[in-house]
Amino acid sequence: MSQLTALSLSIGVLGGIATWLYLTVGGILIWAGFIAWGCFFHCGGDTNALKNTIANNIWGCICAWVAALLILGVPMADKIGLPVWAGICVGALVLVLCLGANIKAISVIPAAVYGFAASFAFLLQTPEMLSTANLTSVSLKNSLIVVPLSMIIGAIFGIVSAKVAGALTSKAS
Repeated sequence: MSQLTALSLSIGVLGGIATWLYLTVGGILIWAGFIAWGCFFHCGGDTNALKNTIANNIWGCICAWVAALLILGVPMADKIGLPVWAGICVGALVLVLCLGANIKAISVIPAAVYGFAASFAFLLQTPEMLSTANLTSVSLKNSLIVVPLSMIIGAIFGIVSAKVAGALTSKAS
C-alpha cells in the first residue's frame, strides 16, 4: 500500500472516530482538533511535531486569551473605539507571540498562530463566551481551557494516524 493511501485510510477512519468522540463528549471543538491535526503534519508528522504542535498551539491560545482579557478588561474601547482598541491588543499580543520564537519550545510561529486564531474563532463565533467571567472560569466556556484541550486531542489523533499509516505501509512492504 502506498504511503498516501495508508495515510488517507488512517486519517479517514480516525477522522470518523474523532468526529464521534468530539460530538459525544460535547463542549470540545472538533474544528480546533482538526486544525491541530493538520498542524501536526505541517510540523513534520513525527514525535517532535507532536511536541511542537501542542506547545505552540497552547502558546498561541495563551496569547489570544491575554488579548481578549485586555480588550474586555481595560476600558479603552469607550475612549478610542472597540476596533482600534482590539487592534492594538491583538497587535501587541501577536508581537509577543512572535517574539516567543526566541524560546525553542515555542519557536514554531505558524503553529502558535493556529492556536491564536482558533481561540478568537471560538470567542467570536460564540459571543456569549466573550466575557471576563467566562475567560476566568474553570470550565469549557473558557477559551484557555476548551481550545487547547480540543487541539491537544487533535494533535494526538495526528500522531496516531501517522503511526497507523506507518504500520499499514510496513505490513504492505
